[in-house]
Amino acid sequence: MSRPEHQAPPEIFYNEDEAKKYHQNSRIIEIQTQLSERAIELLNLPDRPCFILDIGCGSGLSGQVLEEMGHFWVGMDISYDMLKVANESETEGDLFLQDIGQGMGFRPGSFDGCISISVIQWLCNADKQSHVPKKRLSRFFSTLYTAMSRGARCVFQFYPENPQQVEMIVSSALKCGFSGGLVVDYPNSTRAKKYFLCLFAGVPTQQIQMPKGLEGDPNDAAVQFAAERIRERKRKGKKGKDKNWVLKKKEARRSKGLPTPVDSKYTARKRKARF
Repeated sequence: MSRPEHQAPPEIFYNEDEAKKYHQNSRIIEIQTQLSERAIELLNLPDRPCFILDIGCGSGLSGQVLEEMGHFWVGMDISYDMLKVANESETEGDLFLQDIGQGMGFRPGSFDGCISISVIQWLCNADKQSHVPKKRLSRFFSTLYTAMSRGARCVFQFYPENPQQVEMIVSSALKCGFSGGLVVDYPNSTRAKKYFLCLFAGVPTQQIQMPKGLEGDPNDAAVQFAAERIRERKRKGKKGKDKNWVLKKKEARRSKGLPTPVDSKYTARKRKARF
């Protein structure tokens, strides 16, 4: 099977049919959720709500994981159809339609961290005559560096096609001021091997402590991480869908111009069971 990057540009490949898979296919949802959880774990965020940039947010799966962990986020993607699915899913993050190879226009120091799942390998392809991969990578990382607060981390999960792509991506990031490097989970496994580029903004190389990649049985690690996530939810005392949650969701729909029922004394009131 050929790689998605070889079939069509991302804004064409991730069409309406492909976008629906990220909303309906349980296997895809499970994989994307696990990758997002691992990326957030590598971010090593402080125990407080943070403002995170989600690059290539797609249908909003990684954003939903951030929400569950108590963080706020802004997402950007080049696919209109993927963002449409995210918008219909009533995600809480703000969404931008953006080609990251053209850079970003956020204010300096806007974000506490950044995650990206299966995206930056697309920048290594020249889908148009005007595309020069090294220039697009440089533009992307330089504007991203500006948008990060000093000391923030960025974690990119990606699928490199060859060692040359890894070298080009890592060297472009380091030239733009980032420090850090590559973390590889399950390096001895063909199917479970995952690449994460962990970058630090404004942290000298001699002061950083690179996280270690996972080893052993991937299945055992997945079960362990899921159990830890459940314990973390209980520890933070995550509440159910009370009236405040309903009002917040309705306000988010109104801000997006979506049809929303008016608030009343019956909003979020529990109905009695009827037989």
